[in-house]
Amino acid sequence: MSSTDSAEGQRELWNRVRARLKAGVGEDVFASWFARLELEEIVEDVVHLSAPTRFLCSWVQSNYSDRMLEAFRQDMEDVARIQVTLRVNGQARPRLAQPAAEPVVSEAPAATANAAPQAPATPRLVRDNSAAKGDALAGSAIDARMTFDTFVPGAANEMAFGVAKQIAAAAANNTVTFNPVYIHSTVGLGKSHLLNAIAHATQQADSTKNIVYLTADHFMYHFITAVQRQSALGFKEWLRRVDLLLIDDMQFLQGKSATEFGHTLGTLLTGAKQVVVAGDAPPRDLEMLDERVRSRLSGGLVVPISGFDMELRKSIVQRRADQATARYGMHFPAPVIDYVARAVISHGRDLDGAVNRLVAANQLTGELITVPLAEKTLGDLIRSREARRVRIEDILKIVSRHYKVPRNELLSARRSRDVVRPRQIAMFLAKALTSRSLPEIGRRFGGRDHTTVLHSVRKVESMIKDDVELAQEIELLKRMLEE
Repeated sequence: MSSTDSAEGQRELWNRVRARLKAGVGEDVFASWFARLELEEIVEDVVHLSAPTRFLCSWVQSNYSDRMLEAFRQDMEDVARIQVTLRVNGQARPRLAQPAAEPVVSEAPAATANAAPQAPATPRLVRDNSAAKGDALAGSAIDARMTFDTFVPGAANEMAFGVAKQIAAAAANNTVTFNPVYIHSTVGLGKSHLLNAIAHATQQADSTKNIVYLTADHFMYHFITAVQRQSALGFKEWLRRVDLLLIDDMQFLQGKSATEFGHTLGTLLTGAKQVVVAGDAPPRDLEMLDERVRSRLSGGLVVPISGFDMELRKSIVQRRADQATARYGMHFPAPVIDYVARAVISHGRDLDGAVNRLVAANQLTGELITVPLAEKTLGDLIRSREARRVRIEDILKIVSRHYKVPRNELLSARRSRDVVRPRQIAMFLAKALTSRSLPEIGRRFGGRDHTTVLHSVRKVESMIKDDVELAQEIELLKRMLEE
């Protein structure tokens, strides 16, 4: 193993292994499970990797050890095992004397025969009053900053805001209004804030409520750990006796834990318990979920949050600037508020980050907060903003409306000209404006073969060369989708 003795040698080895993994599992899987791993060191026949979360440690160790071992052995035949440890504040924790197959779990008291299984300390859990004293399931871990008072409502999110407040009021009064509720939007528009606010308000109104807030990856972690500990039944029973279940980042739920969520959802709805779920796409687009689960979620109240308009962005920046003024005594001139609201258009977190950067710049350099300072300080936020991410569902909606063809007919087997032409244009736009592969586009268009998609794309490309009017029409559709 002399070629890997130096730091440079190990770095080159890790780059080769990453390339093999990416080629073997594909871009999406690699980004989800391997992109955040780091090679710490190789000691004798053990490769030590680190990951930033407990869940990622456990998942990769349990599901991909053999694949990673195979990738390393192409360079180092004597590697015997892979060890993944938790990286805290940029540094890996000291290695534990435990077998490689041992899942990374947090310490908790042993469960009694009648108690719920002990869950890792990582899930966000508000309160479980039926748990025994000292039970790892009890406690509070909601974000105290994410309340209804700190949420900035506007045209883009007013429906979601109103529904969330109604859910919290109803839950505190032992009633259920809408069930389940599904809130969806792209990243950074306030879904997690609303889920935390619901939990916080319900707990404030009635501290006896059993309220559970879990991200999807923590739900999977719970389920996998319970199965490994042979306590899955106890985990299910614990989850089914909550009064309010909040699941965030639903798009990351997959595999057996997605099936388990479906069973849990059915039980909670039957028992009139409140369920609120958040994800980055409508239920029908969550292809990793069972059709029955998608149907259950779609059958409840589905609430979208759209992109922030100028007025809402300005309100958010003004609120954050007022908070900074009250805390530090600094002044945010109106032109700076306007500049940030106009220039930072990605999402709410970037707006918060922009204000924080200006505060830091003022504190560290003593410069007054001005538009030139904002231009200098926020340059990368402005440069890195991306065009709106176009989804196939958006394309179907726009094309359906523009050509007055029902969405279900675009996905059907109908071959009439008034349906075929819009369907071909929709497939062409999906190829041009999204990162989806031809087989993926085919599946989304009624289960068609990738060759059908390719034919449609080439057909439209050929037509727009000779038909100026059609070319202009497609450019109009593109602008409508990218606005």
